[in-house]
Amino acid sequence: MKCPILLTLALGLSVLAQDKKEWPKPDRAAQMTIEDYDPKSSLVVPEHPKTRARFPIVDVHNHQRGGANEAQMEKLVKEMDGINLQIMVNLSGGYGDRLKQNLATYTNNPKYKGRFAVFANLSFEELETADYGDRAAQQLEADIKAGAQGLKFFKNFGMDLREKGGARIKIDDPRFDKAFEICAKYKVPVLIHTAEPKPFFKPWDKTNERWLELKQFPSRYRPGDKYETWETLMGELYTRIKRHPKVTFINAHLGWLGADLGQLGKLMDEMPNMMTEIGAVLYEFGRQPRFAAKWFTKYSDRVLFGKDTWEPGEYHYYFRVLETDDEYFDYYRKRHAFWKMYGLNLPDEVLKRLYYKNALRIIPGLDASKFPK
Repeated sequence: MKCPILLTLALGLSVLAQDKKEWPKPDRAAQMTIEDYDPKSSLVVPEHPKTRARFPIVDVHNHQRGGANEAQMEKLVKEMDGINLQIMVNLSGGYGDRLKQNLATYTNNPKYKGRFAVFANLSFEELETADYGDRAAQQLEADIKAGAQGLKFFKNFGMDLREKGGARIKIDDPRFDKAFEICAKYKVPVLIHTAEPKPFFKPWDKTNERWLELKQFPSRYRPGDKYETWETLMGELYTRIKRHPKVTFINAHLGWLGADLGQLGKLMDEMPNMMTEIGAVLYEFGRQPRFAAKWFTKYSDRVLFGKDTWEPGEYHYYFRVLETDDEYFDYYRKRHAFWKMYGLNLPDEVLKRLYYKNALRIIPGLDASKFPK
């Protein structure tokens, strides 16, 4: 009589052998790169996708470059209506004649009255001349009188802007002081984009969270032999903000401190004239829902809604993160986040401040009639 244990073992080995024969051989997928790897989650949890914001929105960080014809304007406003975006701030206003053209297209268009605001930009021509500071301030004052409702600085300011001789123009360069004082005089905010995400300045190696983006867009890397450090650039910005306590600054993209909200909070405590906005950094606070919800609540009167690029479908992810308590759902751009998103489920009053109340308070001339009290 055969031993039952041996019979069981033999049967098991026979089944394993049969299973092994049926296993597929490694195919091309086994040799894929991390760029190709795109796993689909098997997690089953409640889902509450959002295609329209709970309350009307003022988007303080957007760009509409160039002229728009009537058909383009109708399409844009229809898409805005679809997601409950009541006012779009166009930060690419330019200066002088270009600004006037943008004002005519957007803020002064009677068909879309109240739906847009335009921020001016400074001219950096002839920076080396002795009267540059006076000319820049005079042009900005004229642009504000023409209808500009704020001033926008792009990331080249401080990072790439140079004199003809090659010297870098610092963010706290005194030549710009008079322009900032014009903003204080007319009580218009300054939305300023300084530097880039911090990982772009760090070693480009296997530990860098933005490795994939740098591989896909190598020109975004900021090596130390070509650029100042992230800390240097941001330090110049903070010096600028402290120098003008009567100017309201909007430090763009959560000041690139979305991964360190505690530090951002300390800076906001230190600089009461500094606000911030959430454009293009959803991936940061969407991975830390509990702490981020507390932070947004604590600083609810200091944070504004922004998106940056105009892709209406991408707003849906913002609404879902901000308004729901959904778990473990995809972000829309893999190179920004290889992790999943979680909802903050912010209270209505916090959402109202983020979506529109803070913007209505600090940007002069916005039409508040279409917003809840």
